[in-house]
Amino acid sequence: MNQFQSDILMVVPELFMLGMICLILVVDLFLEESRRDLTYWLSVLTLAGAFVLTATMFSFGEGNRLGFGGQFVMDDMAVLLKSSIYLIMIAVFVYSRPYLKDRELFRGEYYVLGLFGVLGMMIMVSAHNFLTIYLGLELLALSQYALVAFSRDSGVASEAAVKYFVLGAIASGMLLYGMSILYGLSGSLDLAEISNYLATNTGKNLYMAFGLSFVVVGVGFKLGAVPFHMWVPDVYHGAPTSVTLYIGSAPKIAAFAMVIRLLVESMGSLFADWHQMLVVLAALSMAIGNVIAIAQSNIKRMLAYSTISHVGFILLGILAGTPEGYSAAMFYAIVYAIMAAGGFGMILVLSRQGFEPENIDDFKGLNDRSPWFAFIMLLLMFSMAGVPPTVGFYAKFSVIQAAVRVDLVWLAVYAVVFSVVGAFYYLRVVKLMYFDKSDDDTVIAPVTDAGVVMSANGLLMLILGLFPGGLMALCANAANW
Repeated sequence: MNQFQSDILMVVPELFMLGMICLILVVDLFLEESRRDLTYWLSVLTLAGAFVLTATMFSFGEGNRLGFGGQFVMDDMAVLLKSSIYLIMIAVFVYSRPYLKDRELFRGEYYVLGLFGVLGMMIMVSAHNFLTIYLGLELLALSQYALVAFSRDSGVASEAAVKYFVLGAIASGMLLYGMSILYGLSGSLDLAEISNYLATNTGKNLYMAFGLSFVVVGVGFKLGAVPFHMWVPDVYHGAPTSVTLYIGSAPKIAAFAMVIRLLVESMGSLFADWHQMLVVLAALSMAIGNVIAIAQSNIKRMLAYSTISHVGFILLGILAGTPEGYSAAMFYAIVYAIMAAGGFGMILVLSRQGFEPENIDDFKGLNDRSPWFAFIMLLLMFSMAGVPPTVGFYAKFSVIQAAVRVDLVWLAVYAVVFSVVGAFYYLRVVKLMYFDKSDDDTVIAPVTDAGVVMSANGLLMLILGLFPGGLMALCANAANW
């Protein structure tokens, strides 16, 4: 097999995704409104097909397989994170369908843009070159900008989209500027060559740190870390909830991959520099995210600030600078994406035409109307709060343990304190569901597929919490940089 054939085989899942996007785009043009479900099913099958291709063509333990002159890599991390993205995005599409139908937003563009975003995530996860990282990032970002403004008649959504676009453009520019400085110093865009240059040239620390600072700013924005978090609550609140669900789940996995590729793989020798920057981001994110979430009455804004706090915990694992810390952070990123999909998905499952449970008070008395979904929401809230035996507890424990083992004891204690603070607003939702009475006695009858997937999503919080070893082992194998 020649090099060209080997390169093409490496990107078969990406080529399949792109081909299916083009097919869905054309097919949707000729569909009547009553047959729009075909677009939905084709989109779900596309994600399932990409999952099968990724899982069958690439297996763990093969090592790094580089293609296209070192611009693209398939390693254990890429296989695991891509597979997680596919499965989470299937859940996102399933949750979104009834919501979009009730609001007359059930159009093919949602799925086409969503799949283009998935393609961007796939490229980000496998990027081994500054140019490839930026290509994947912008493909994802442009899809998200359009999705936020998807409800064209909503002024709030349009405002959120403009804010997201302007701030996103500034962050992308800073990231690109930082990359250009590092390119100017090293003369290469390849992550491995940049890593070798930085490891062997220590005489230009000032210039390296200057470029690194801009990269960290761009990364901080994409993660939603404080003080680059200003877009998160407004975009999460203003976008249609199906879009908020999209933005708040799988893209966090891709953002984690970007952090690993940029900071760990290419700038690992500058660990002492970016370590101090991330300490500040992590500490501020855990504090501000958890404290401000307490004051929120809108559950989408509450979960937005919750996202910011969880980003702080992901950074805590990366800060350890050890394989154990990286694997714990990877585990946390995947688990958080699953939790976020369930949390925002519950809003969609409980929605109906003319009503959307955006306010926390809308969850009052949920146990009286639907004991099963109240239980599922309880598992999701307990997991986000880090209450054992849910998987959220194990995720937090693993990153805190990794921090303690590298003598970041003060930051670990700090994380525990704010984790306890954050438990308040999660448990408040549980209290409303089980101990308050609701004036709304509407029977909750979600669409079958959404209800089944939501049940599986919630139960996964308990199953992974009781048996975390399998996923943790996959993450440990993937953290082999």
